[in-house]
Amino acid sequence: MTALENGVGELSSNTSPVLEIDAFPFKGLRISEEWKQLESVEGRTICSSCKKSRKYFCYSCYIPVSEIEHFVPKVKLPIKIDIIKHAREMDGKSTAVHAAVLAPEDVRIFTYPCIPDYSPNENVVLIFPNEKAVSVEEVCKRFTRREGEPQSKRQCTESSHQMVHRAVFIDSTWNQSRGIFKDPRVRALPSVVLKSRLSQFWRHQAGSPRWYLATVEAIHQFLVELVTAQGTAGLDCGNERGDGDSTNMNHKIDTTTEVVPDDKTHKYNGQYDNLLFFFRFMYSKIHTLYDHEQLRSYKRPFIR
Repeated sequence: MTALENGVGELSSNTSPVLEIDAFPFKGLRISEEWKQLESVEGRTICSSCKKSRKYFCYSCYIPVSEIEHFVPKVKLPIKIDIIKHAREMDGKSTAVHAAVLAPEDVRIFTYPCIPDYSPNENVVLIFPNEKAVSVEEVCKRFTRREGEPQSKRQCTESSHQMVHRAVFIDSTWNQSRGIFKDPRVRALPSVVLKSRLSQFWRHQAGSPRWYLATVEAIHQFLVELVTAQGTAGLDCGNERGDGDSTNMNHKIDTTTEVVPDDKTHKYNGQYDNLLFFFRFMYSKIHTLYDHEQLRSYKRPFIR
């Protein structure tokens, strides 16, 4: 944890947005303070399901160990999340497991090449940046459109808020993810690109830019954008763009980190921030052992 995070010192008025985000990486997020109790966990515990020795949670069964289960939050998501994990991705180091432990009713993990069969009518999207990917807002608008009905007659109904039903994420290194994306079953899904956000993940991945998020960061970012986008598409069905909003691969960094609670205008109010519960703790743990400025992960380029 940095001195600035503890309230010691302050940033100058001419500090760059990147330095400000790194100084206050969780500013405005409503993550349960119970994560601090994880600091007192000593040793390992036998998983109640598979009987293997684990610490904090079982990365095979996706459940917290009995010692901490009473204070680990459970998160209910608005849609289903599928994670396609590369076979070489180590379960114990993957943040995908965080999501499965914290949102067990809504998150599934599959190991590639095992991929579910998705129907074109399921409103499933793939979160992956590529030349055909569009924004979250645009894909919500596309799913809202009704074929054969003039734009002037489209109604914004309650059902229009259920635009995306399932989102698929690839859990792997930067280079491995492109290999999985070549699979026709994956490429067939509509692709979505997220607004660029600086990753706070501490694991260095050679060749990856700083906006390449850890899996649980990407899931959180997607849900933040989805809440606002579904409100926009549902309440403003008539204001659709022509051919869609194609991906801007220049990746300008989004420096907006404040959480603004305002349900009436469909702004995100922090309801999924606890997906970062374990991530927040592990970030703190790593930063008590290593200087942020010395970790290679935070020296990655912003673009590639």
